[in-house]
Amino acid sequence: MYKNRYLILLLIAVFWVVIPETANAQCAMCRAALESEADNSRAEGINNGIVYLMAIPYILVGGLFYFIYRKMRSNTA
Repeated sequence: MYKNRYLILLLIAVFWVVIPETANAQCAMCRAALESEADNSRAEGINNGIVYLMAIPYILVGGLFYFIYRKMRSNTA
């Protein structure tokens, strides 16, 4: 039982250390690609994509909470 806990903690620690390095490498590649161009059209496209990727989960979770709230209100009334 204790071996499983230590294995899980070890895997979490490894992922916690390794994953940010991969994410930083991706950001550096994007930055280099965007800084090398004279026009800003690609940078604007990347920024719009980031906004869409950030907004969609919030909209979905907000809609889910709205329907849960509405369902809970209709059950108590």
